[in-house]
Amino acid sequence: HGVGVSVTNALAKRLQVTVYREGQVATLAFSGGDVVEPVATRKADLKAGDRKQGTTVRVWPDAKYFESADLPKNELVHLLRSKAVLMPGVTVTLTQEKSGETQTWTYKGGLRDYLMQSLPADPLIPLFEGEQFATASESENFAEGEGASWCVAFTEEGQVMRESYVNLIPTVAGGTHESGLKDGLFGAIKGFIEMHALAPKGVKLMAEDVFSRASFVLSAKVLDPQFQGQTKERLNSRDALRLVSAFVKPALELWLNQHVEHGKKLAELVIKQAQTRQRAAQKVEKRKSSGVAVLPGKLTDCESTDLLHNELFLVEGDSAGGSAKLGRDKETQAILPLRGKVLNAWEVERDRLFANNEIHDISVAIGVDPHGKNDEPDLSGLRYGKICILSDADVDGAHIQVLLLTLFFRHFPKLIATGHVYVARPPLFRVDAPARGKKPAAKLYALDEGEQTAILDKLRKEGAREGSWSISRFKGLGEMNAEQLWDTTLNPETRRLLQVQYGDLDFADTEGAINKLMGKGEAAARRELMELHGDAIEVDV
Repeated sequence: HGVGVSVTNALAKRLQVTVYREGQVATLAFSGGDVVEPVATRKADLKAGDRKQGTTVRVWPDAKYFESADLPKNELVHLLRSKAVLMPGVTVTLTQEKSGETQTWTYKGGLRDYLMQSLPADPLIPLFEGEQFATASESENFAEGEGASWCVAFTEEGQVMRESYVNLIPTVAGGTHESGLKDGLFGAIKGFIEMHALAPKGVKLMAEDVFSRASFVLSAKVLDPQFQGQTKERLNSRDALRLVSAFVKPALELWLNQHVEHGKKLAELVIKQAQTRQRAAQKVEKRKSSGVAVLPGKLTDCESTDLLHNELFLVEGDSAGGSAKLGRDKETQAILPLRGKVLNAWEVERDRLFANNEIHDISVAIGVDPHGKNDEPDLSGLRYGKICILSDADVDGAHIQVLLLTLFFRHFPKLIATGHVYVARPPLFRVDAPARGKKPAAKLYALDEGEQTAILDKLRKEGAREGSWSISRFKGLGEMNAEQLWDTTLNPETRRLLQVQYGDLDFADTEGAINKLMGKGEAAARRELMELHGDAIEVDV
C-alpha cells in the first residue's frame, strides 16, 4: 500500500495481486507500472468449510534498474523473522523457489523468546517484560489502542541487542518511542536507588548509565505515526516518548519493588556504570589539559591554520553534515556533525560536561576548555576564528540553536565576548524564478514567508507572469545538495551569518533571560513568558 507499492510497481517487470475474500478471488497484474491484466473476479476454488482470506502480492524486479535483481536474503530473513516475533503464534514462511529451501518462524513466547535467542551473554537479572495499551477511559492522554510491548534484558558484558518497531514497521534508527523506553527505565531505576539510598556520595546518575547495558525489543502502536523520511527508519512522533514512558516507568517501579534483590543487583550495575563514566570524564579533562587531545573522528578539518580565516560549522545531523563536507571550502571551512539535540548544559557542572560526547567533541575541536564568566581561559589553542552554529530553519533547528548558544554562554563565555561565535541562517524556501526581460532565470532563497512574499512581489513588478515561478520548501539541511548548501549558507559572498553579541542587555541581564528559558525550576516563569508574548510568534511546525 502507499508509496512503497507504487515505487515497487514502477520498477518491476511484473507485479501480480491476488485477493481472497468472502469466497471470491480477485486478480490484477501490472508490468512496468501499467495494467496488463485488469481486475478479474471469480468464485474461489475452495474446499468445503475452507475460509481463505487475505492478499498475495508477487513481484518480479526489473534487472535494468538494479545492480542485482535478487532481493537481499539476509535483510529479508531478518524482516520476516521480526514479523513472527511481533505477532506471537503466527507462522511466517520464506520459500525460495529456485533452491526449494524453506524457512519457517513461530515465536509462541514473542519478544521474550526472540530476545533470549539474540542475547550474547546471560542476563544479570530476569527479563523485564510487559505491555500496556490505552483504554477508552485514557483517551484524554492517548488514543485508544495506543501503547507498547517490550522486553528488556540487562547484561554486564558483550554487545547489546536493540530492535524497535512501530505498527510492525522496523525503526532501525530508533526514534521517540526508544527515547520513551529510555526515559521510563531511567526514571524507575533512579527512583528505586534513591528510595533505598543505594548511591554512594558523589555519584550522579544519568540516563545512559541505565541504558548502556540494556538490550531490548520494543514494539509500539501509535495512531498516525510521524516518521523521518520515506524509508520510515526513525519515529519522530513527539507524543510517542510520553506514551511509552508513561507505561514503562510504573510497570518497572512495581517490578523492582516486588523483586528487591534483583533491583539491588541492577542498581549496583547502574552505579558502576556511572562511576566508570565519571572517571572517564575526569581522564578526558586531564588528557586535554596536557595538550595531547585527539581531534574527534567525525570532525572534517580544514587545511589552513590561519585563525583569521578558519571557520568551524557545528551542523545538525549526519546527512546535512555530508552535504556540508562536499560543499565547503576545504581550505578554510571545517565541519563537525552533531547527533541529535545537544544536552541542556545550563545547570550541568563543569566537571560533568565531558561525559556528554557531543560537548566533549565540540570542546576538543575548538581547542578551548570550558570556563566560567570570571575566568581568564587560555585561548592560545583556539583553532577557528569563527564557530558557526548551523541548524535547520524550523522549530527543532531553533531548539538546537538555543541549546548550543546556552552551552557557549554558560561554559565558553569568553568565545562570545571575543566575537568568535556565529549563527548561520539557512533559507526555508527556494523560489525558481523564470527569465523576465533581460534578467535570466534564477534561484532565489527566502529565510521565511515574509521574505518569500517580498520576492514574489518583486517578480511581479519585474513582469513575471503570475504562477510562472515555482516554490519549494526545505524540510531541513539534509534536503539540500552540496551546491545549494554552499550558495545559501557556506559561501562568504552570499550567506547570512550573524555574530552572537549581548546586544542591549549586559551579561547579568542576558544570564537572567537564559535562566528563565533553560533553568529546570523556571517552569512558571516560562509559562508567564508564553502567556504574555506567545501571540506575537508564528511557529513554523
